Amino acid sequence: MSHKDDLALMSHLMRRAGFGASRDELERRVAQGYESTVEELLDPPEELESGKMALMLRYHPSFLLPGGNPLSGQANWMYQMISTEKPLEEKIALFWHQVFATGNAKLDNCDQMLEQIKMFRQLGLGSYKDMLVEISKNPAMIFWLDNNENHREAVNENWGRELLELFSMGVSNYTEVDVREASRAFTGWTIRAKLPRQPYGRYPWHFEYREEDHDDGEKTFLGESGNLNGGDIIDIVVQQPATARFICRHLYNFFVADEPQVPSWTIEPARDEEALDAMMTTFEENNYEIKPLLRMMFNSDFFKNARFSKIKSPAEVVAGTLKMVEEFQFPEPGILQIGKEPSYMGQAILDPPSVEGWHTGTEWINSGSLLARVNFVADRVANIELPGVQKILQLIKEEGAKTPEQVVDAAAEHMGFVELGQETRDQLIENAKSDGDLDWSNEAAAGQRIGEIMALIGATTEYQFG
Repeated sequence: MSHKDDLALMSHLMRRAGFGASRDELERRVAQGYESTVEELLDPPEELESGKMALMLRYHPSFLLPGGNPLSGQANWMYQMISTEKPLEEKIALFWHQVFATGNAKLDNCDQMLEQIKMFRQLGLGSYKDMLVEISKNPAMIFWLDNNENHREAVNENWGRELLELFSMGVSNYTEVDVREASRAFTGWTIRAKLPRQPYGRYPWHFEYREEDHDDGEKTFLGESGNLNGGDIIDIVVQQPATARFICRHLYNFFVADEPQVPSWTIEPARDEEALDAMMTTFEENNYEIKPLLRMMFNSDFFKNARFSKIKSPAEVVAGTLKMVEEFQFPEPGILQIGKEPSYMGQAILDPPSVEGWHTGTEWINSGSLLARVNFVADRVANIELPGVQKILQLIKEEGAKTPEQVVDAAAEHMGFVELGQETRDQLIENAKSDGDLDWSNEAAAGQRIGEIMALIGATTEYQFG
């Protein structure tokens, strides 16, 4: 491959395994090598920062424990997305937030939501089985799905049902009896509030197992019988072929290419059954560990050939754009609003619409959300005062781009090697021709023109795909 082909492939990897990368970072990573970069993403050096949290809290201490204020919690996480030196750690947290959808609308406790996201960072690349155990003990999840109301003498099936339907096996792979028995096994798994840090505000929660409230009677779940506890249920669930397929399909949908929506997976075939089979095999052979599965996936041809085959989620649009233009790399005034921006596009992070999470792919796009996406990108890439935009302008100048064709191609390249369709490219060039060639003797005017072209590229179908 040519050097630009290498850069384009690396740009694809960094969009999917993170939130994009600057040209300098792409050059460094290409020199490092593709497979070596994959390994660094999976096992980043300890000295790299997981977001500039200490700096943020120096200026915004309320972001640490936002309590019932979702704006502070959302800004906390978005800042970590755009400032982290461990992009895959943050991206996998976003993935698990989609799968184990938990919302502050019910919790009214962003402190606990951020604790859950922290858990996703720490465990997200490890054992899926361990993740299921820990999410079963997670206070936010317990409250979200009412397992604190699941008692020996009064079984609540909410957690038991969603564990099977949305977190592991998918519908049609279990019976109502299995739901009941799983729920019985999780009785006694509850939460207890700690003493508050201060007289006012939210109480921190922690997991508590109450043996006296646990149903220790005989249970039969998916054909296995005994005095089953929650851990036993998870052991059985993980070993089901349906579980491997369900989780691998989620990973394919998130990292590779758009799939149909989750409720239709029992009747709709996978987009790429061969790729899914390969992922399932790797998952099962590696004892349900996520890291070996992602290593196989990122290095596969089906991943490398899936450029611009999934629509960016609102969080990806916002984090990727802010990272590209280098806005809010410092916790400057206005940072409180950045976590809210995905909400205008249909994705309120820390507050999914239901336990099912968000519908993805084309369902991200409607007349309102598309306008919000386009305007958000346009406002940033056309702002020639932003450091990242200035760097792009300097690169285009150094490359000597002058003609409309050269400028359009250069702008698309520096916005992430966007692969413009011929019709789109022709229209952009035709628009650029109205002002003739660039005159670099007036850099401000040239920069403004390039900013306008980049704003138009941000509005294209091609750019909205990641």
